[in-house]
Amino acid sequence: MKLRITLVLVSCLLSVLTGLVVSRGGAKATAQRSRPLIGLSMDTLKEERWQGDRDRFIARANQLGADVETLSANSDDNRQIKDVEALITKGVDALVIIPHDGAACAKAVELAHQAGIPVLAYDRLITGCDLDLYMTFDNVKVGELQAKFLAAAFAITPGKKRLVRIYGSKTDNNAFLFKQGQDNIIGPLVEKGEVEIVHEDWAQDWRPENAKKIANAAITKAGNFDAILASNDGTAGGAIQALVEEGLAGKILVTGQDAEKAACQRIVAGAQSMTIYKPLKELASKAAEAAVKLAQRRPIVARAELDNGKVKVPSIFLEVISVTKDNLRETVIADGFLKEADVFTP
Repeated sequence: MKLRITLVLVSCLLSVLTGLVVSRGGAKATAQRSRPLIGLSMDTLKEERWQGDRDRFIARANQLGADVETLSANSDDNRQIKDVEALITKGVDALVIIPHDGAACAKAVELAHQAGIPVLAYDRLITGCDLDLYMTFDNVKVGELQAKFLAAAFAITPGKKRLVRIYGSKTDNNAFLFKQGQDNIIGPLVEKGEVEIVHEDWAQDWRPENAKKIANAAITKAGNFDAILASNDGTAGGAIQALVEEGLAGKILVTGQDAEKAACQRIVAGAQSMTIYKPLKELASKAAEAAVKLAQRRPIVARAELDNGKVKVPSIFLEVISVTKDNLRETVIADGFLKEADVFTP
């Protein structure tokens, strides 16, 4: 902690112009090996999105002359701590963590620091610890874009709109940031009496089957409603499955996030209304570049900070894009994230 504060203070003139300079010393010198070794501790590889992140991260790190050791915890907090311990024992030069539980992984950061290893939190914040760097998308804006889409759609026709909200996992700090962004837009509409929240719940571990249960409960409780504000594509898929069973798919607006192939196919088919495209290739690439710099003990410029409950973590936020059927080709396909043939099937 003292080392990082000193470096930031020494670099304060640069910080005024360009942001915070992040650096941490370590017991292990990268020069001792021919290639830096980066540990990548992942929450899960069950979702298509995370498989892509892993592959892009490794590819970019390899291009930069580094090797990556990857372990997946299968959404098990105890296993993720053990994974981190294994990576520390392996002698990694830097650690990148995609936490299942942002609070539980504070212990992992502490263990890494005891070994002199810097830690980058990837896409999900690790709270309550002296984290070195956080890299993600503007997650509050994600929620705002989802809610703005619904607000614009609601404005087309008169009358109070009935809304179901499916939040993400309570163990993921991002789920609260998405909700914060959604609340920024939906809250005033509820206060004006233009929108009624007829049912809401949190989808444990972001599992589609849990989102389906929430949607089923909403149908039973509320009967009819106008939209489901689902926080990602996985929960959107689960909710849509419930709508399909009731003959309501395509009649209810459904939001999403991540621009997964299945979600984009649902958008083309009309079952899902929108998704949020987060240029994951850019996130994985920039995170790999930062991880290599951390491994080599080189400074990193971060233009933002985010309070994690213990420190203000130097942070890098990337932009996000709202995607509908109208701009699929200009966004996810033009970027090469998905192939047109995979989305617009004959």
